[in-house]
Amino acid sequence: MSKISGKTKERVAQDARLNPRGAVSFVPAFDYQPRTRIIFGLNSVDSVGELARELGARTVLVVTDPGIVTAGHADRVEHILQSCGLGVVVFDEVRENPTTRDVDQCLAVAKSAGIDTIVGLGGGSSMDTAKGCNFLLTNGGRMKDYWGVSKAGRPMLPFIAIPTTAGTGSECQSAALIADERTHQKMACLDPKAAARIAVLDPALTVSQPPLVTSHSN
Repeated sequence: MSKISGKTKERVAQDARLNPRGAVSFVPAFDYQPRTRIIFGLNSVDSVGELARELGARTVLVVTDPGIVTAGHADRVEHILQSCGLGVVVFDEVRENPTTRDVDQCLAVAKSAGIDTIVGLGGGSSMDTAKGCNFLLTNGGRMKDYWGVSKAGRPMLPFIAIPTTAGTGSECQSAALIADERTHQKMACLDPKAAARIAVLDPALTVSQPPLVTSHSN
């Protein structure tokens, strides 16, 4: 038979005294306020246009990589956004383990198009590049200026994350992991403002990935 320690007994007694209804809980109280709205479902990606409009989008930047383009997902998302009357520009040159060069190239596209909303489509590299672009587009400077925690002083653009793998969890994180193109130093840039407003989790998007990626990213 398991034994209850003296400290546990004391905590139970304290809970009982504090709870006028007599209910006792071993779980500490908490107040969880998630930054990211999570939408899950087969073909839920079809809602991305309406979701973007809910965020006030007019011109959307889709950040993705060549593999996602080949799989047809980028065209699908672009057409969904356009069907909702939104302007769309696509940056599809994200490389694996993005560097400051990837972010700078993405930033140039974002600036030239005058975008007001960002969609990250793909794996962690696409989402990190999208977040990095968001840092610089809204707050200026260089990625190294945001290396660390909560270095961005201004609000960021609405960001929608659409993962096509199940391994990184980047869609629910507020960090952009970007390497310096010259030194190869990886910089973790974390800020609550960088988190996605909405994460669209559509299992159908993972079907086309290579078996090895599926096994590695579970």
